[in-house]
Amino acid sequence: MPVFIILAKYTTEGVQGIKKAPERFKGAQEIAKSVGAEIKGVYYTMGRYDFVSIIEAPSVEAAMKGLFMFAASGIQSTETLVGLSLEDAHKVISELP
Repeated sequence: MPVFIILAKYTTEGVQGIKKAPERFKGAQEIAKSVGAEIKGVYYTMGRYDFVSIIEAPSVEAAMKGLFMFAASGIQSTETLVGLSLEDAHKVISELP
């Protein structure tokens, strides 16, 4: 399954309701499950982003649908990267002319 790395920043509303983060995560898991995705990990970070999530989804479309559903909460803004495992990247590299 494709892997997506989601870089997220809390909005003012998200920071004001930070104590709800554990229940929000449960909601995010439900959204992921509803689109056939799985949250593999979430890491709170310091710096430019407030947290990073690693998600596996069956397709780009499924990942986008889940992100739109979660974005409707208005608690964060995100930047999404598509990830390739080291093994898969090395396979691509080995096929270069």
